[in-house]
Amino acid sequence: MKLGILVNTDKHLEALLGLTTKAVDRGHEVVIFVMDDGTLLLKEKKFLGLAELEDVTMSVCEHSAQGYGVDSDFLLERNIRGSQLNNAIMNNVTDRVIVL
Repeated sequence: MKLGILVNTDKHLEALLGLTTKAVDRGHEVVIFVMDDGTLLLKEKKFLGLAELEDVTMSVCEHSAQGYGVDSDFLLERNIRGSQLNNAIMNNVTDRVIVL
């Protein structure tokens, strides 16, 4: 199964970490798209560590990051600085989407 997680708030970091690691541990792929207040999590090392997991891909709405004053230049190479197109793609290619 491929799980999508839309992160549009910075309020649920521990839930996001738990959901993602459990899904990967069970052999699922996880696609994370970050926008709005969620871009504030880009300052958290724990959050960025998710992008280093084998079956996790992460993309970030660069417009949101800029709007919230988050420097998206430091993102790991595996992360994709993107746009709402990445959100639409996530919704198209995943089996389920959770919004946090």
